[in-house]
Amino acid sequence: MSRLGVNIDHVATIRRARGGVEPDPVTAAAIAELAGADGIIVHLREDRRHIQDRDLKLLRQTVKTRLNLEMAATEEMIAIALSIKPDICTLVPEKRQELTTEGGLDVRINLSLIEKAIESLQDGGIIVSLFIDPDTDQIKAANKIGADYVEIHTGSFAEAKGIKNEDQELIKIENAIKLASKLGMGVNAGHGLNYSNIKKISALGGIEEFNIGHSIISRAVMVGLDRAVRDMVDLVKYA
Repeated sequence: MSRLGVNIDHVATIRRARGGVEPDPVTAAAIAELAGADGIIVHLREDRRHIQDRDLKLLRQTVKTRLNLEMAATEEMIAIALSIKPDICTLVPEKRQELTTEGGLDVRINLSLIEKAIESLQDGGIIVSLFIDPDTDQIKAANKIGADYVEIHTGSFAEAKGIKNEDQELIKIENAIKLASKLGMGVNAGHGLNYSNIKKISALGGIEEFNIGHSIISRAVMVGLDRAVRDMVDLVKYA
């Protein structure tokens, strides 16, 4: 049975819109956990566009499940992670001009940089995941440099137009899951997943945790965060 990690970045995005103190992502994390989330995810970006350092410190003190810190593989972020000690760090690509993460890490091109980041984090007792596209070469590269997990970027599947294109993306994801599992890495998945398309991805099997944010926070605006998380938990765990 798969787990659900809830990304609360967009709670902080709403807070940033007015420059005030609400809504509070730390409170949101507590509500999500009480509603059945198996983990909380935040992306501390270099430009601090949503989640702030104070949020991360408070979340480390209050999260009862698993705290997953998404971050760029920079010296600053590695130092913060080693200080805060999240349960898992997910290394992601980061561009300041993007609205959200646009694709997976290119592990092959940045092999030595990412390997150094993995070693530093693992030496600090932190599990490391790499956010990558469902590409066999990237998965092999992730395994080569010692990643504990890969998180399969499901954005292309989520944005696919038509059944044929969607099925082609599903095949890529399924092959990626099988290869990563064969190589001994854990497999997570996320990006663009919602209450409709999660069913097809979940049916593939082999994914330990689905990491979902925007869809849950969007639904929470209409039905409340507790209900939004419970609905996704039902789809991920019991569909």
